[in-house]
Amino acid sequence: MTHFLNLHPEPFSHIADGTKTIELRLLDEKRQKIAVGDTLIFTNTADPALQLRCVVKKLHCFPNFAALYAALPLEQCGYLPEELATARPEDMEEYYSPEKQKRCGVVGIEIDLTG
Repeated sequence: MTHFLNLHPEPFSHIADGTKTIELRLLDEKRQKIAVGDTLIFTNTADPALQLRCVVKKLHCFPNFAALYAALPLEQCGYLPEELATARPEDMEEYYSPEKQKRCGVVGIEIDLTG
């Protein structure tokens, strides 16, 4: 199955250069349909003509971003080495409220860029 997701330019470029291999999302109804082996098409929000095709390697499910941040390597989640010391689960509240996290859970989607 193929799923389409939008990404801001910075995380898009980190996936493109291979430094971001885990995409963080709310485990809402749309993301619950993603399975290992599925294809993800990421579209750059600044330039919709730019797309990346990835395959899902693994799904890491957690009740919230605090648990995810404690378990997964943040350098694979899009943080630069100089940002690791200040990375906090609250960073994700810009996108997903604590209430939504509690209601749906969260997922780290481990991906391989396919070209």
